[in-house]
Amino acid sequence: MSTVLGVLSAVFLLSGGAFSLLGAIGLLRFADTASRLHAASKTQTLGLLLILLGTALQVPVKYGLVLLLLALFQLVTVPVTGQIVGRTAYRTGAVRRGDLVVDELGRRLEREEAGPPD
Repeated sequence: MSTVLGVLSAVFLLSGGAFSLLGAIGLLRFADTASRLHAASKTQTLGLLLILLGTALQVPVKYGLVLLLLALFQLVTVPVTGQIVGRTAYRTGAVRRGDLVVDELGRRLEREEAGPPD
């Protein structure tokens, strides 16, 4: 059983490291803000979760609970941060609006600028 856990842990740790590395490379190589945002949030989150899972298989249960809390914290904070960065990039003109398939934020901002209906 110990060998199986060791191999499974190694697979999770290596996969998590690979996802994190690919996210970092994507962050450097992608040209626009929206693509960089995906690379920074999605792959990094998955990479960290896999690393935490691989580590949890190797430590006692009481430390595994701490790792679970870290994973939950990551899952709660990354989407909020991504939303804030995306909205800021949109409002400052760092996002090419022509590349967007649906521009919901643009319509919302236009309604807010127009003011309340009379």
